[in-house]
Amino acid sequence: MPVLVLVEHADGRPSDLSLQALTLARSLAGAEPLHALLMGAEGAVAAPGLGAYRVAVAHVGEYSGLEFFAPDAWAASLAQLADRLRAAIVLGAASDRGADVMARFAARLEAPLAANCIAARLGPPITVTRLRWGGSLLEEAALKSARPLLTVAPHAVAAEPVANVLETEVRGFAPELSDQDVALRVAEHVPAPVGGVSLKEAKVVVSGGRGVGSKEGFAIIEELAGLLGAAVGCSRAVTSAGWRPHTDQVGQTGTKIAPDVYIACGISGATQHMAGCKAAKRILAINSDPDASIMANADYAVIGDLKEILPAISEELRRRR
Repeated sequence: MPVLVLVEHADGRPSDLSLQALTLARSLAGAEPLHALLMGAEGAVAAPGLGAYRVAVAHVGEYSGLEFFAPDAWAASLAQLADRLRAAIVLGAASDRGADVMARFAARLEAPLAANCIAARLGPPITVTRLRWGGSLLEEAALKSARPLLTVAPHAVAAEPVANVLETEVRGFAPELSDQDVALRVAEHVPAPVGGVSLKEAKVVVSGGRGVGSKEGFAIIEELAGLLGAAVGCSRAVTSAGWRPHTDQVGQTGTKIAPDVYIACGISGATQHMAGCKAAKRILAINSDPDASIMANADYAVIGDLKEILPAISEELRRRR
């Protein structure tokens, strides 16, 4: 029986987190076909590229009036397609939307959901390794279910295309939805302001925490980020104080990132924050407290006043150009 994956997409491209989910799904599918569900008409543009991840059939779900995200409608569509295919396993990315849809799907089935998985092995039963407590704990568990449901933790599985690319068959899929299914939906999408570097995709991120001291204190963070071509991030304490918008927050309840370099300035390193940046290849911590929790996770550390250190780094960068 096939394995089915919910694939998110934007601007005609599948999301990186969905490609990671497909990579894990491929290991579970074995010789069985891999199917994908992409919601919305634009899914037809993203679907052909899934052949690089061994997707045999991509189903494009369309329903009038659902141009944007609708969690119950997506969950209902996924459930109907899974039944039609007699899917053995259903997966999604543990993104904001993927986690929402998969949880609603599990509730419809009254079935368990293994969230934030980083590995899975066929059984019976299927056994999974998943992140708990913001990534500070790894749990090994047996998933006993007639149709196992999993979400794949962000940046825990590398998205790896196959050498022999398949020609993915693209099929239309018209779900049967009730008024209740479409009651909750996004009515409008407002594009992000043009310019700047996306926090999710940035190769370098410079973040500030409570130690920055104020909203105005982020000027030196922004200056360094500009010189490095980096995105600006922050901790939850900063957004709670109103110094930066929630869209800048790195952490378990913010954005999970995977840059080449993460520069954490005045950030203590709470578990929830580290859950958002643990996929960074290198972490540089700048903090006046040598015993701050973040030091245990940092590859490099500078102990001192960030208000002196950051301007000095920026000045040296300008001097070398």
